[in-house]
Amino acid sequence: MDESVLLRPRLHDKWDSLRRNLIVFTVDSLNPVSIKVQKQKLKDSLRREYDKMPKHIYLTFDDGPLVGSKAIDSLAKSKNIKVNAFVVGRHATFGKYRQRDLAQFLENPLVAVYNHSYTHGFNRLTTFYRDSQVAFDDFKKNESTITMSSKVARLPGRNIWMYDDERKIDVANATPTADLLYKDGYKIFGWDVEWRIVSQTGVPTLPLETVYNRLVNFMNNKSSKEPNNVVFLMHDDMFQTKAGAKLLNDLVDKLIAQGYRFEFMEDYPIRY
Repeated sequence: MDESVLLRPRLHDKWDSLRRNLIVFTVDSLNPVSIKVQKQKLKDSLRREYDKMPKHIYLTFDDGPLVGSKAIDSLAKSKNIKVNAFVVGRHATFGKYRQRDLAQFLENPLVAVYNHSYTHGFNRLTTFYRDSQVAFDDFKKNESTITMSSKVARLPGRNIWMYDDERKIDVANATPTADLLYKDGYKIFGWDVEWRIVSQTGVPTLPLETVYNRLVNFMNNKSSKEPNNVVFLMHDDMFQTKAGAKLLNDLVDKLIAQGYRFEFMEDYPIRY
């Protein structure tokens, strides 16, 4: 068997155990090294092992189909990269062009389509999450309306993660809704790094170079939710201008030059 295959679970398990403080360190009286130094040495060693492995980035776009979705579909095709669209079913009812954008997503094998609710809570999220059954039913309506790539969801306005044995909550009022989705078989994902561009002007709130460096730092420092896996959040309406679309293309070119592998969220996390 390929030695790298044997190493995969061991590397992740060691990192996870270190992160959860499950490794017991002792100080040898003959060669005393503090527990803090031992932890750092192990962490540095694991980082070096991770750096020998591929690095995976997940481009995720929320709230489509909207003006700007076409640029995302075109990007996937022109760069031959995988992207992830967390769609809102109600937005597909906003006219023939939005129906076209959704159809292009669904027909493009490089675009994974996932559940971001049917109404987005009409952007009244505190009210939306107040009744978890109603919010859950909203996701189920989206599921029955659109053929999704997999049972993967992102909660509107919430950076919540529920997958495998991982559970991370940012705003507690959405927890019951997330629990219902998880019980229904969904994996729920948040994000590590976010970028916003003013939709009408194409002007970014963070310069391209800044957000690029942030992505690289998350990857290199293993500070993302899972090492060597970085989830990047954007929104479809950011790319409705030529300026916004160019920024996206330029950023992706820089990520390609780094050798990153673009992945679908249903495969998250890729572990070693």
